[in-house]
Amino acid sequence: MSDKTKGRKEEVVTREYTINLHKRLHGCTFKKKAPNAIKEIRKFAQKAMGTKDVRVDVKLNKLIWSRGIRSVPRRVRVRIARKRNDDEDAKEDLYSLVTVTEIPPEGLKGLGTKIIEDED
Repeated sequence: MSDKTKGRKEEVVTREYTINLHKRLHGCTFKKKAPNAIKEIRKFAQKAMGTKDVRVDVKLNKLIWSRGIRSVPRRVRVRIARKRNDDEDAKEDLYSLVTVTEIPPEGLKGLGTKIIEDED
């Protein structure tokens, strides 16, 4: 692997995505919908950010479970931040934090991926 490709994965970056949970949970048993939605969000963040360690925010978890185990929102707009791991004993040096963003009144359809510049 060249230095250039390794450098891309090492960057600390924040992006906004719309995750279509409806298509990811199609055919899923009703009583497993909300837990599987959380698993799918983790899987999406792993693939998008290239980190094994994915942490889901409490507010996002509450949003997924807000309508019960069966009625999961069709789409969810999330902000995934790749951050440095400060723990010395951690295996990975980067982790992803998935938080929920405010939903625009016109809906989530057609919103693409947005790269957020460092706010801090």
